[in-house]
Amino acid sequence: MPKGVPNKRYTPEFKKLVVETMQQEQLSYSETARRFEVNSHCRIQDWERIYLTEGPEGVAIERRGRRSKGRPPKQLPKEVEEDLLAEVQRLRAENDYLKNLQALVLEDERRQRRKRR
Repeated sequence: MPKGVPNKRYTPEFKKLVVETMQQEQLSYSETARRFEVNSHCRIQDWERIYLTEGPEGVAIERRGRRSKGRPPKQLPKEVEEDLLAEVQRLRAENDYLKNLQALVLEDERRQRRKRR
């Protein structure tokens, strides 16, 4: 499709007519696309799939754009949130302490080896 040409929108009635005509007259996707002047036979395949799975009402649903990410996450009670934040801080402090302790132990081992030589 050339630049600057907007995507063509088809009405739900048109989609329903295309799918039903294709099924009644047993037309192929390509033949149906040519007959109804639809740019791509893949679009008709999609309409048929939706029609068969969701019924005639399914082709009326707008499916453009990004999908929803679902419901927003539930908010935790304030007390639980504060407890979790406090635990995260405690665990971070514990990790820092253990890292420093490990570094001190390694340094001490290096000194011990140097003294032995």
